[in-house]
Amino acid sequence: MRMTSAIRSILSRAPVVPVLTIDDAERAVGVAQALVAGGLATLEVTLRTPAALRAIRAIRDAVPAAIVGAGTVIDHDQLQAAVTAGSQFIVSPGYSAALCAAGVALGVPMLPGVATASELMAALAAGLDTLKFFPAEQAGGVAMLRALAAPFPAVQFCPTGGIDLERAPQYLGLPNVLAVGMSSVAPVDRIAAADFEAITLLARRAAALPRGVAR
Repeated sequence: MRMTSAIRSILSRAPVVPVLTIDDAERAVGVAQALVAGGLATLEVTLRTPAALRAIRAIRDAVPAAIVGAGTVIDHDQLQAAVTAGSQFIVSPGYSAALCAAGVALGVPMLPGVATASELMAALAAGLDTLKFFPAEQAGGVAMLRALAAPFPAVQFCPTGGIDLERAPQYLGLPNVLAVGMSSVAPVDRIAAADFEAITLLARRAAALPRGVAR
């Protein structure tokens, strides 16, 4: 239950969690500083590149205002490496009872992904009621989350996948959505160009999105 409270607290800090793909760890601190300056302090660095773990460590060391987690964690080796690198929370694309149990044992808040009611029930049975809904747009989007709200009123979600600044308000208006994951607030081309000013401007737009008004 403590871990559930921890992940909810992390997700509640802003309406958007930037999902970052960082190819060059040298850019990580600048990206994190730009996002924090724009009002987004909870950051997910995906383990899709060789630089990801170094990027997490660099952010932890240089940007204390950021809360940095590892995303796309799919096995125990990645989990351990992410925690060693300094990850403050773990995001996985799907639900694995063994992976979540290992994360809890390590004392790190877990945000596993679900796309169906059956997966959701498995997560609930393990005591997890704060979940990533992934891939959000492809798995039914806003309509699916509305449908899940009635049988699972205690569950809160961070939908991720195909969501941009235009679609985000529809998700954030749902009572069972804490925040949305979004890659478009720190586009790969802006990271590669070290265009941190553009990233800050995008972050400000995202941080200003309203929450809790059903649409």
